[in-house]
Formats: sequence, structure tokens, C-alpha cells
Amino acid sequence: MGRLFGTDGVRGVANADLTAELALGLSVAAAHVLAEAGSFRGHRPVAVVGRDPRASGEFLEAAIVAGLASAGVDVLRVGVLPTPAVAYLTGALGADLGVMLSASHNAMPDNGVKFLARGGHKLDDALEDRIERIYEEHRAGEPWDRPTGSGVGRVKDYTEGFDQYVAHLIGVLPNRLDGLKIVLDEAHGAAAWVSPEAFSRAGAEIVTIGAQPDGLNINDGCGSTHLELLKAAVVEHGADFGIAHDGDADRCLAIDGDGNEVDGDQILAVLALDLRERGGLRENTVVGTVMSNLGFKLAMEREGINLVETAVGDRYVLESMKEHGYALGGEQSGHVIVLDHATTGDGTLTGLLLAARVASTGRTLADLAGVMQRLPQVLVNVPDVDKSRVDTAPELAAAVAEAERELGSTGRVLLRSSGTEPLVRVMVEAADIDHARSVAGRLADVVKSVLG
Repeated sequence: MGRLFGTDGVRGVANADLTAELALGLSVAAAHVLAEAGSFRGHRPVAVVGRDPRASGEFLEAAIVAGLASAGVDVLRVGVLPTPAVAYLTGALGADLGVMLSASHNAMPDNGVKFLARGGHKLDDALEDRIERIYEEHRAGEPWDRPTGSGVGRVKDYTEGFDQYVAHLIGVLPNRLDGLKIVLDEAHGAAAWVSPEAFSRAGAEIVTIGAQPDGLNINDGCGSTHLELLKAAVVEHGADFGIAHDGDADRCLAIDGDGNEVDGDQILAVLALDLRERGGLRENTVVGTVMSNLGFKLAMEREGINLVETAVGDRYVLESMKEHGYALGGEQSGHVIVLDHATTGDGTLTGLLLAARVASTGRTLADLAGVMQRLPQVLVNVPDVDKSRVDTAPELAAAVAEAERELGSTGRVLLRSSGTEPLVRVMVEAADIDHARSVAGRLADVVKSVLG
């Protein structure tokens, strides 16, 4: 079988790819790997478990909790909270591991399991491989080491987590948001209650949409992957701007007062300048990915800020930040990491800091985001192909080389397999949008032909 872990945990169609049996087995394997440190320190290991509102999260949570407790881990069940909240609480409570059940921006039938190490950090490849190896050994017949009697883990609901996380968010802000009117699109997801509470406590007047999760409507025509409703609501309510999250609220995209999108690169640029002014942009460096818009690179160069690029995925951004001590990094998709205050992308925190910048400067979001001009960028997703061959097929390499020659220095091409979905992403940047679309379309056809 292929590797279970993708770029953001184990993900698939709930009850088909991601079953209760798989979730239970993975949680026991994770307990053996991640809870060892707690055992060495002489106390029973503790895990924080949260989820987004998907209906499948209910039975998957039960499986995860059962697996952890059966392995001798005490479980603090925090309920529906964003991924960054689970990460924060894992660190704040001194837990040995955290588990978040979410498929992020994916459609409702999908779900996922994200494991967090002590301190609330995402796992590196070596830890994921170790968990997967132990899980496979058990499937092959290797028995678990099972405690009995008083050795089994205990489970309790930790309802204090909501207020604890909101208080943390408010405490991070450099100034209040009084006088701002903001529309929040919660994607019917994990931030449906946390985000409005935080923005309100910070002083903003808020209008909420997508904040009535019923277990089935997560990401359905709303949130960071469907910005049309937010654009309309910002204009309709005469708001200063709007904020959109995804299902687990580790992303943040924005809509300015005129109804125009402000993407993750632009948000990162605004926050980079803000942090530098406040003396918090360590090494005068921001971390992006190979998918960062060329306009972002040019803006950082013009402003005298260093840019470090990583592979796609906020885990790789975070690894670079931790290794070199950088304070700010993120992705065009809206994953923004402010390492002094979060161990993962945090959509609510990002939105609050963006709002604080608007409030402190008195400038509009459109004006602030104008620090960079996005070059036309076309992204085509090609489904139903063998994505494992995207880096090795010679026909694709030849097609990319030809496209790069055609674009010259005014554009670029990137082909990569998705780490969270069964498809290949074709990205083309060019000075002209029609040219970018033409090149992307031709490359997508080659991908279908070669990998189909």
C-alpha cells in the first residue's frame, strides 16, 4: 500500500478510506510513538483531542479516544475547535500529543486525522513513518502492549479549552479593533463560535455568515474555497473588509471593502511590514513556498525583506522557521504562521492581526494589500491521474521545459502532486492572463495524456 500520511495527516473519504478501524489503529500506534516521552517522565501520558463539525467526526473521535485510552493515555476531549486551538492547548496544557479530526478545506464526505507532538507541533516525516510502521506491524499480527486495570487511560471533556484559546488570541493583539466592521465567513466549520467571539471581544462589529454548522454543510459553497458569498456580504453590509476561514480554520483569506480578494501572499506581505515596524521580523526574513506569487517575491525584494522558499505545505514552512528562528511564514492558500504565538497556521489569529494592522494605521485593507501586485497565476487541478509519476515522467519534463522556454523570464511553471487530494496541480504564471491560461491548459492536457 502507499504511504498513509500526506502533507497534512491521514485523509480520505470517511468510512471508506478513513475507517473507524484505521483511526483506532493509528491512535494506538501514535500513542506508542508520541506518548513515550510522557511515560519516561514518570506520569501517565495525556492527549488533547478535537474535531471539526463533520458528521463523521463523531464516530472517528470515538475511535481515536478509544485507541488512546486503550494504550494507557488520558484523553482531554475539547470538542469542536480549530486545528490551531488544539495545537495551542496541546502545548499550553503540557500534553504529550494532540489529535485533530478534520479534512480542512475538503468536502464534507472526507475527513482526516492530524497528529501533533508535544508542544503542539506537526510531525516530521520520520515520526509519521514510525507511526505508520508500528500500525502496519500490528496489522500483520504483532500484538499491542495493552495495559489493564488502573493502567487504562481515562477520558474527560475539557470545556475550558474554548475560553482559554480565545483569551490567548486576544492577548496576542497589539491593539484593539474598535471602529471596524468585519464580515466573518466561518465555512460552517470549526471556528463557527471561536472566531466571532474573538473578534467581538477585540472590539470589532461583526457580521457572520457560514456559522451554522450542522455536520453536513462544512465548506459547502462558503469559506475560503468559495469566496462569492463573502464578497457579496462585505459590499451589502458596507463592511471594512471580510475574513474567510476553511473547515478547520488554519487558513485565512480576506475580501477588501470593494469586494476584491486579498490572498495569503498579500496578507503575508502586510503582516511582514507590520512585524518589521514592531521589531518582530527576526532576521528580516519571511518564509514562503514555491507557489508564492512572483509579485510577492518582487514586493519583498523592493521592501528589503529576505524571502526563503520551501516546498508546498505549511509543515515545511514551519520546519524552516523553526530551524532558522524566523518569525513569520505562510502560503498563498492562507496558511500563515506567526511562530511567536502559534505552532501551526491559525486563520483566526491571522485575521485578527490583519484587522489590528488596519485599525492601527487607519488605512484600508485594499491600500495595505497594494504593497504587492499579483502577477496572473493560473492553477489547474487534473484529477484521476497517477500523481506518483509527476516528477519522473520524461514526457512531462519535456513539456514543462518547452513551456518555460516559451514564458521566458516573465513567468514560471510548477507541476506537483497534491498531498491531500488524488490529483496533480498545474500552476502557470505569466505577464498576461490569457497566455498563462493557454500554457496551463496545454500542460494539463499533457498530464492527462501521460498520467491518465
